[in-house]
Amino acid sequence: MSERVLIEGSEAMARAAVAAGCRFFTGYPMTPFTELLEHMAALLPEVNGVCMNAESELEAVGMAWGAATTGHLAATGSTGQGLSLMQESLSEITNARLPLVVFNMARGQGDYFQATRGGGHGDYRHIVLAPMDVPEAVELTQKAFAMAGQWRTPVMVLGDYYLGHTYQAVSVPPIHATAPELPDWALNGSTGGSGAAKIMSPLGGGIEGEEGFDLGAHYAACAEHIEAMATGVEPLIDAGFCDDAELVVAAYGSVGKFVRYACLRLRDAGHRVGYIRPITLWPFPSEAVHKAASGSAKVAAYEQNMGQMVDDVRLATMGSVPVEFIGGPSWDHSGFGIGPDINVPDISERILEALT
Repeated sequence: MSERVLIEGSEAMARAAVAAGCRFFTGYPMTPFTELLEHMAALLPEVNGVCMNAESELEAVGMAWGAATTGHLAATGSTGQGLSLMQESLSEITNARLPLVVFNMARGQGDYFQATRGGGHGDYRHIVLAPMDVPEAVELTQKAFAMAGQWRTPVMVLGDYYLGHTYQAVSVPPIHATAPELPDWALNGSTGGSGAAKIMSPLGGGIEGEEGFDLGAHYAACAEHIEAMATGVEPLIDAGFCDDAELVVAAYGSVGKFVRYACLRLRDAGHRVGYIRPITLWPFPSEAVHKAASGSAKVAAYEQNMGQMVDDVRLATMGSVPVEFIGGPSWDHSGFGIGPDINVPDISERILEALT
């Protein structure tokens, strides 16, 4: 069993990534992503890995893309602002069927649409996981690398300032110097110039010298892969007290932990409230959300934004129950997402207003 230590979230996630086999990491400093980049820079040389402080987010995602084609477990990330610059590459990496883990250490919760819908071109989706605290971030970081390899797709871990800067006692897995074996599709340069070199491209795979690309066939195969992920990835959700709830409150990420605790206190005070916290944001756990909300009179969605996940909650419930948005933007003076309204008394008040 791994040792239990008091550790900051960004370091815990970095250690979990290296323990999962990550051997290449790159990014450009931008708080609250900077701390994750710093810890990866300290850890990777110890296992013969590489961490690059790129010139910008554009170079970072390009470096990660190149590393991913070699079959080594690679990762990159930023805040939502930096990830805006990566969107074109993320869409093409997805259609090139390459595994990559992307850390979005967001400022607040304004990036839900960016994370789950993407801003790149074409018809693509990739997996999104949203931990609520440091122990869950350790677990989901390791899961992200496993899923990226299994599905050959980018997997995004959606965090925030709270997650990166909170200290918690967690069991961090030991780091082994041996990296996972390379997959058979990996490019290693051994066939370069032979006329039979493998090609990894968003336009399709193939062998050098073959006649062009069949884009229609490739895009059809990509669509089939999206459908396979949508039905094959196990949707994760944390739910409680929904069986007799008059009101079910939906929230995700760090804010979801505040909402869960507020609901627990309101239950102790005799109020019939329940909670649902989607953990996989794509594929969204629609069936579980629908089931959890089916016996309630109303669903309330609490987010630190103008209302984004609430759209997925409404789609999941399919009009069977009213869905009300009770969240809103909440910002510190630096805009890092440390919301002054993100506290149990204020959240409880909004829940009670929705309940009555």
